[in-house]
Amino acid sequence: MSRNFYMLAATLGFFALISGAITLVPSSFQPGLPANGSLWRTLAMLLLLAALASALIGVLSNLFEQVDRHSEQARRADRERRRRNRRS
Repeated sequence: MSRNFYMLAATLGFFALISGAITLVPSSFQPGLPANGSLWRTLAMLLLLAALASALIGVLSNLFEQVDRHSEQARRADRERRRRNRRS
């Protein structure tokens, strides 16, 4: 699950870089595209924030998955330990 958020963050970050690079290109090289640099900077900023939020969600979901795995392993180990103690 967290891999999907990491891939989304990478994609959004890539598009943020492209949007940021477009602000550096003169408007004569952008036929048909908005020539306003502040529009591209705003778009780059929003994409970057979305990428960071997606990466944060990916990290948090990965941590919660790890905690869930460890607690399940601890539960199994406790259950096995109790079974061994009953048999003895």
